Amino acid sequence: MNNVRTVSDTKRTFYNLHTRPINTIYRRVVEELMVEMHLLSVNIDFSYNSIYALGVVTTFDRFMQGYLPERDQESIFNALCHAVEQEPQRYRQDAERLRVLAKSLPANDLIAWLSQTTHLDQDADLQAQLQAIANNPNFKYSRLLAIGLFTLLELSDPELVKDEKQRNEALKAIATGLQLSDEKLNKDLELYRSNLDKIAQALIVMADVLSADRKKREQRKQQSITPVAPPSTNE
Repeated sequence: MNNVRTVSDTKRTFYNLHTRPINTIYRRVVEELMVEMHLLSVNIDFSYNSIYALGVVTTFDRFMQGYLPERDQESIFNALCHAVEQEPQRYRQDAERLRVLAKSLPANDLIAWLSQTTHLDQDADLQAQLQAIANNPNFKYSRLLAIGLFTLLELSDPELVKDEKQRNEALKAIATGLQLSDEKLNKDLELYRSNLDKIAQALIVMADVLSADRKKREQRKQQSITPVAPPSTNE
């Protein structure tokens, strides 16, 4: 008997947990992330690690930036994790641990560690996870893992990731050290950065639309309270 959860099962769970409507511009982002997490969760070769968690959290936070009402963001994230039978608190805690770590390391040290040319005694769990990735020929690579790796670089040295040559050299070293496809890594991260630009542009447009709508409402309100001159009694 096949008891593997389907995408429909995951979506149903999500919408049972988060019952408020999701703003149209963000619904596609949420559902795409949900499907991606679902497909990984049911893949026999997939294993959770903190870099993947950082990728999930970063993707969610960046693409949901500006979401209103803001209080719904936590509910959506929690429902997303529970829908794939994961604990949201674990994702948040692991992501935050890696953020703090990346900010504390010089970029060269971080790249050497991620590429496994140097072992640092900073985080035993991360070291074990990096070795598990590099030594597992069946390791299930994912776009979200790539985003986690990119986020670590970005937090360590924001200027490095803006420089195409330095960024590509760093990613190539990391991909080689972890036995990952350099081509896949770069392709996924190019798409990620492109989508970030698109969502940023969409948010600007949306802010302009909301501002224009607010001005119209204020004008209508002003007109409704402006006294109307009484009709002339002259015949």
